[in-house]
Parts: sequence; structure tokens; C-alpha cells
Amino acid sequence: MVQDEVNQSHSHVTSFVLLGFSEYPHLQVLLFCVFLIGYATALMGNLGLILVRRINPKLRTPMYFFLSHLSFLDICYSSVLTPQLLQLLVVERKVISFEGCMTQFFIGCACVVTEMFMLAVMAYDRLVAVCNPLLYTVAMSRKLCSLLIAGTYLWGGLCSAILTYSLGQLSFCAPGIINHFGCEYSAVLSAACSDTTFSQMACLVISLFNESCSLLITLASYVVIVVTILRMPSKGGLRKAFSTCASHLTAISIFHGVILLLYCVPSSTRSWILVKISTVLYAVMIPMLNPLIYSLRNKDVKETVRRLIKFQLHTHSL
Repeated sequence: MVQDEVNQSHSHVTSFVLLGFSEYPHLQVLLFCVFLIGYATALMGNLGLILVRRINPKLRTPMYFFLSHLSFLDICYSSVLTPQLLQLLVVERKVISFEGCMTQFFIGCACVVTEMFMLAVMAYDRLVAVCNPLLYTVAMSRKLCSLLIAGTYLWGGLCSAILTYSLGQLSFCAPGIINHFGCEYSAVLSAACSDTTFSQMACLVISLFNESCSLLITLASYVVIVVTILRMPSKGGLRKAFSTCASHLTAISIFHGVILLLYCVPSSTRSWILVKISTVLYAVMIPMLNPLIYSLRNKDVKETVRRLIKFQLHTHSL
């Protein structure tokens, strides 16, 4: 009887207290400035990349179709977490409702899983571009690209729904303190009073499965790409092929490096500050770097940006 009353009170936790980076009060202003600059840069960079693709007909290729969706995912994930992070650095009442927490986790998790497979799809796209350049636009038809995009979003949503459901079934201890600036999975689990074994296993299985599948697709694609490149007789073809793949490889290395650090390392070996920093890398650094990685090596993107800047300057001068 007493246990039932305790469980009932636990399940009626209606909000969580987010600690954020409150253990570093002397760094609050500095962190706010750094994260604000990073978030603004990420928004401008990703929105700019989407805009540039629409303006320049040369960029209306499957590669930039996928890249525009990657930018959209970066904007969504960054906007789900970073504004709240900035708010926590300047306000005293650091509370999020239970429903808001679950919604935030669902959107954030869906974006991460979708981006993981979006990068794998882009690896396949590079495979077709390098190994079959003459039939590239035929092989990567608009219908196939749309199906691949739809598949990544649907799978991301399904995985996120499963993990969100596993969190929603838990009972939480009042006052519901989460040692994080957002509703990250392991941080929410730490506030639970009920058995979290199923939730932990669900997260581990889904994370390892998604990591394994996306990395296998990526590695298999690049093995074939490398073999094809090594068979190329001309040095010009070699340089072009390497240039085509270098940006994508850089983005993949950063993304999966942080994923492995955050979700595939046993919790016993992690500290909460490491979890927070890893989440900051996802929410701020990766969305900020992706537009730079993909645009700095592309002449068409840089030329379109120059034209836009010149047009703006000309408009203001008039």
C-alpha cells in the first residue's frame, strides 16, 4: 500500500529542474557569448546553404538535395536545444515541463538518427558520382532521392518514438532534477525512481544498431570509391574524386566521433560534464561546421555567395 502511494507520487512529477552549467557560475557570461555566437553562425550557415542551392541551378543536384536536408536537420536539432541552453545561463528558474521534456527529446533524437542515415545516404551518393559519373543523374533519380530521404526521416521518427515511449513509462523522483541543460537520454534516466534496465537496453541496442548499419553503409561505399579511384589513370581524375569525397568524410568523422563518445561508451566511464560537452558539440559545433566543411571546397557555392554579397552591397549603396 505504501509502495503504491510512493509510485503514484513519483509518476505525477510534472516538471524537471535543469542544472545546466550551474556548477560554473563564474563562466555563465562567457558560455552565453560563445554559445550565442555558435548558434547564430550555425543558423546563418545552414540557412545560407539552403538558399544558395535554390539560387544556383548548378547546385540542384542529388548531392546538394541531400545537403539541404542535412542543413535542415542541423537547424532543427540546434534550435531544439541551444535556445534553452542560452536561457538557462541567464535565468534563475531552470524548469521544463514533463511534456516539454519528452517533446524536446523526441525531436532531438529523431534529428540525430535521421542525420546519421542521411550521411550514409550521402556516402552512397558519392559512390554513384565517382564510380558512374556519366549516368549519375539517371542513377540518382528524383524519385530515388525522395524515397531515400523519406526512409531516413521515417526511421529516425520510429527510433525516437520507441525511446521516448520507454522514458514516458518511467516513474520520476520529485523534484525531478536533471543534471543537464536539456532532456538528454541518460540525464533523464538518472532522475527516474523506477527500474531503468529496459530503457538502458533499448537505448544501447538502438544506438549500436544504427551506428553499425550507418557505418557499414558508409565504409562499404568508400571502399568501392577508393578502389575505383586507385584504378583511375589520370591524376586530374584522382584529385577531383578525392575533392568530391573529402568534405563528406570530414563531416562523417566529426559526427560519428561524437556519437561514439556520447552513446556507445558505458555510463560508468563517463562524467556528466563529458555528456554535457558532447551534447554541446552536437547542438552548436556540428551545425556550425557542416556548412563550412561543404561550402569552402566548392567553387559554385563560393561564387554564389560572392554574388549574393555583391548584390546586397549594391542594393544598400542605392
